[in-house]
Amino acid sequence: MFHPVGELDFIAIYKHILTFWDEHKCFQTLVEKNGSGPRFSFLDGPITANNPMGVHHGWGRTLKDLYQRYYAMRGFHQRYQNGFDCQGLWVEVEVEKDLGLNSKREIENYGLEKFSRKCRERVNKFSQIQTQQSISLGQWMDWPNSYYTMSDTNIESIWYFLKVCHERGWLYLGHRAMPWCSRCETSLSQHEMLETYYEVTHKAVYVRFPIKERPGESLLVWTTTPWTLPANVAAAVHPELEYLRIQAGEHILIVGAETVHRVGTEGKDYRVLGKCFGKDLLGLHYDGPFDDLEAAKNIDHRVIAWDMVGSQEGTGIVHIAPGCGQEDFELSGVENLPIIQPVDETGTYLEGFGEFTGKRVQDLQQAIFADLKRKGVRFKTESYTHRYPSCWRCGEELIFRLVDEWFISSEEIRPQMREANSKVRWVPSHVQKRMDDWLVNMGDWCISRKRYWGLPLPFYPCKACGHLNVIGSLEELRERATEPFDLPELHRPWIDAVKIRCEKCGETVTRITDVGDCWLDAGIVPFSTMKYFEDREYWKDWFPADLVLEMRAQLRCWFYSLLFMSVALEKTAPYKCVMTHEKVLAEDGREMHKSWGNAIWFDEAVEKMGPDVVRWMYLGQATTEPLRFGYGPSREIKRKFLQFWNVYSFFVLYAQEDKPGLVYDRVPQENTRLLDRWLISRVNSADALIRASVENYEVRKAVIAIENLWEDLSNWYVRRNRRRFWKEETGPDKIAGYQTLYYTLTTVCRLMAPFVPFISEHIYQNLVRSLDPSAPESIHHTPYPVCDPGLVHTTLEEGVAMVQRVVSVGLAARNAAGQKVRQPLACAMLVVPEELRETIRQFEQDIVEELNVKETQFLDDPGPYIRRHVALDMKSLKSRLGKEAGAIRKAWEEVNQDDAYDALSMGNEFLLDLPSGLVAITPDDVRLAMEGTEGYSAASEKGVTVVLDLTLTPELIAEGRCRELVRKLQIMRKDAGLEVSDRIRLHLFRGEIMDDIVNRFKDFIAAETLAVELTREAPGQDCFVRDIEVGNDTGLVGLVKVA
Repeated sequence: MFHPVGELDFIAIYKHILTFWDEHKCFQTLVEKNGSGPRFSFLDGPITANNPMGVHHGWGRTLKDLYQRYYAMRGFHQRYQNGFDCQGLWVEVEVEKDLGLNSKREIENYGLEKFSRKCRERVNKFSQIQTQQSISLGQWMDWPNSYYTMSDTNIESIWYFLKVCHERGWLYLGHRAMPWCSRCETSLSQHEMLETYYEVTHKAVYVRFPIKERPGESLLVWTTTPWTLPANVAAAVHPELEYLRIQAGEHILIVGAETVHRVGTEGKDYRVLGKCFGKDLLGLHYDGPFDDLEAAKNIDHRVIAWDMVGSQEGTGIVHIAPGCGQEDFELSGVENLPIIQPVDETGTYLEGFGEFTGKRVQDLQQAIFADLKRKGVRFKTESYTHRYPSCWRCGEELIFRLVDEWFISSEEIRPQMREANSKVRWVPSHVQKRMDDWLVNMGDWCISRKRYWGLPLPFYPCKACGHLNVIGSLEELRERATEPFDLPELHRPWIDAVKIRCEKCGETVTRITDVGDCWLDAGIVPFSTMKYFEDREYWKDWFPADLVLEMRAQLRCWFYSLLFMSVALEKTAPYKCVMTHEKVLAEDGREMHKSWGNAIWFDEAVEKMGPDVVRWMYLGQATTEPLRFGYGPSREIKRKFLQFWNVYSFFVLYAQEDKPGLVYDRVPQENTRLLDRWLISRVNSADALIRASVENYEVRKAVIAIENLWEDLSNWYVRRNRRRFWKEETGPDKIAGYQTLYYTLTTVCRLMAPFVPFISEHIYQNLVRSLDPSAPESIHHTPYPVCDPGLVHTTLEEGVAMVQRVVSVGLAARNAAGQKVRQPLACAMLVVPEELRETIRQFEQDIVEELNVKETQFLDDPGPYIRRHVALDMKSLKSRLGKEAGAIRKAWEEVNQDDAYDALSMGNEFLLDLPSGLVAITPDDVRLAMEGTEGYSAASEKGVTVVLDLTLTPELIAEGRCRELVRKLQIMRKDAGLEVSDRIRLHLFRGEIMDDIVNRFKDFIAAETLAVELTREAPGQDCFVRDIEVGNDTGLVGLVKVA
């Protein structure tokens, strides 16, 4: 029938199931099965195939697999196409490391053809590694059909897009200051600057700019990038801000009124001589700090107006270097300022900069400080911590540099993109506003990179006539090439050799050497992977995607490029719904770093935790908050899984022995108990909640619903039904219990399957396939359960939930009194809502047994038995209400504690009347306490109060000792190595108290310990023997298994 259930071993299960899926071709069968079903179009964001996957990749991949498995179980046909991002500096930088190269010149000396082949080799290597890692996570994809952004198809598709942009007049060559990586020797686009800012400490310098019209006076400027000072051409002030003229030592300085504290303490380090506004300083001229350099000669330094000058940072006077800053460059156009370009692509100073020429900006700070000091214009330096950008690919701090780059204008497409975005569903919803804000403020898209391994931009500018030729396909390139060619691939250096005829003048034209922004590669995939160019009808079947899903950081990257390119080509968004998640952090809340000792590698996590545990950790986290990933959370997850596993083990153990006639997917109809009907209702209402949560992209809510179902199944249904399965006879009642439990276990497994595919499959194979070989071969071939509203009994569920709360509150009252549950008590008095009393009466025996009391009574007023207190949390009140806290404390002395307790214990606010008006006291502002009067214990929670009578009669004491004996006998059974279903012969020998217990409670002891015989004779040699102390008496106990 069923195979025995051993220990829960997540690792062994996942390895076995992977082999099972592979041998039985379960994925291929699923694809064929759903081939004629409705379509669910999921578009996979390509993972960079550059290194092994990290645990941060696992969150998104788990969510993707959840949704694809869920819709597959609902019969939807899908494409299952995984994507690999293959080009760009991520790959180049790693290949440079492998080859020991460290600059573009070294790459060119090594050989561009060999370098490109090494890049392709790396992509091929790590795409295979990532494939195997994804498979180990349980992700089902059509792996052989994965798309690669380095493919000629993808490149051609982007060429088409770029030609469309050119035909619309959006494409242009711009000359501007760009964020620049001097190590990678290329610029970054605006959207690449997202999350490139890190907190760093720089040496900032205050420099005097002597005013020519006012001998002895200087402007005081401040900068954290002293390397830009040789390129200074102007100083900017805010015309409406107030400035001070101060005496600081021997210097008279002009400084912002709100930043003068940076100079020092008034009266000690400086004194104020006068005041003015920024507009009064406009037009003044000053001596630049490096006017002695050839590059800075004949610069007319002057004070200009700029309303972007702030009053909180620096000195209120900004040094302007248009060749070193984006905003400075834009300001130069407004103010007609000269431009000094100080450094080349490697960040090395050009000719004309004296001793700085030939040196990199990163190495010149001290030399610049020394030169400023020698000239007498360095006022002071300080360490300054701020956020500064670094290259997202290599980590080098960025500079700004004037350079020619290719751009796509965003002005015409901006309103179209905003309109398209307004029709997209974003999860969470506030991300849609973030995208709209980005679209409102986005600049033109810088699409060129001065590198090697990437999309070759198909731009052929004609030097003869100035016409820009843009190639839109490989076919067009062949038609316009000056001679036939046969390229191994559309990459540098091979494509560099292809020349074309200018379509305007006929002259031979060479392609620019720039490659494209890598987000062009990923943004085109709704077209390149869905046969937009080959089969338009097929494309229409799958476009737009029903769902795309990545980390929120992709907002300005992949989500943006997808939207831009789709609106450009089809005037619509490429996706109907976008789901985002946050970062993955270490368990300690910090970023993962090997040097910090908090990093966990993906393979390590899977092999030590098991993929189902890893998946549950991802899926149980709110996608709006960072996930703290670690072994601590994994242990708690394993504990939760054990609840379900133990129920499964319990069921198999007893079903193997009784062999009831079970039917898969059949709801028991006859001989069911009220608790059976409750469990069936719980399964179906949970089914509805889980479905709704998944389809509403509230995955965590679905996980909690499953966990709550496990809890109810284990700690209520099985706990309350154990004796039912212990009965030796297999009558209708027991069979109904088995079928209820079988229906529940198999249904819950199917509900869990998209979340945790391995353990679900493992249990399904044992519970279903071993019983019915004609059932679907895999759990993932079965239909996802559908809630049957006729089986949902809301009132029954509410009643049991109230019973569970009564038990929980009653146990809290026991704990408050220090009374263990095994000590019976006379009575539990219950205060519950009147409308639920009848349901609770149906489960009175459950309450009696769980609380171990002899009877229950309903109370209308617990007043005579309890005392209630509400203590103010003054720390909370002071934090929230400030000065009002004192008045609240005084007014609280007159408050009726019972009224306050009733309101606040229900989670409601309690209104307090102060002279200043009504103030709401919340549950967070107080500490609630309840205690019983003499001889009673009490507890309360959310409208339920339980009062326990603590009076102990001799009879109750004796029964308590009996239960203590039973507990110790159960421990003996376990220590003797018995199975939970093994029957025993029990010898209880010696002891007066033992005699009394056996005489009073013989039947109870036998039932609880599965003893078919209970004797007072001395245990024989075949017995497992132990001395047991009960009360003040010690008896000799022996037990032995009987057939």
